[in-house]
Amino acid sequence: MEENFEISILDKKEDMVLVEWFARRVWTEHYSPIVGFPQVRYMLDKYQTAQRIWGDIAEGGYTYYIVRYESEIIGYCAVKPDDTEGLFLSKLYVEKDFRGRGISRKIINMLSEICKNQCHKYIWLTVHKKNTDSIKAYHKMGFYVAEEVVTDIGEGFFMDDYRMKMDIV
Repeated sequence: MEENFEISILDKKEDMVLVEWFARRVWTEHYSPIVGFPQVRYMLDKYQTAQRIWGDIAEGGYTYYIVRYESEIIGYCAVKPDDTEGLFLSKLYVEKDFRGRGISRKIINMLSEICKNQCHKYIWLTVHKKNTDSIKAYHKMGFYVAEEVVTDIGEGFFMDDYRMKMDIV
């Protein structure tokens, strides 16, 4: 399958709309059992609209990447250099039917190369403590738990996360 999927920078507004719809489907399926549908809906409306994606790119310093398989979006990620020497992996999502096929690893490898080229010393992310499958996958790719973080995201919702880190050597 690897030769049939491609990773590219998200730079077209029409693709941002597709990513918004992709996120709605994937987040609802994956996160509703973890945090509940009301929180998923709130987070989608706050963080995953095409307008928010455009703002993240145009004003927030983020780079979004989309993953396509036979021209269909099957995943995406967003990264941003932080104020230290790291690269913040804000989002990494893969369609359910494509998980476990090495796509996330390929993305992390790509980001590791970007880190080396831009002199970042690590990649970090946050992952909900109940998102056990993702935590296992991140561990397999070389991430470790650096700390526990509880974040108030508004409207009475909280994220109970691990901050995970992967050192770039």
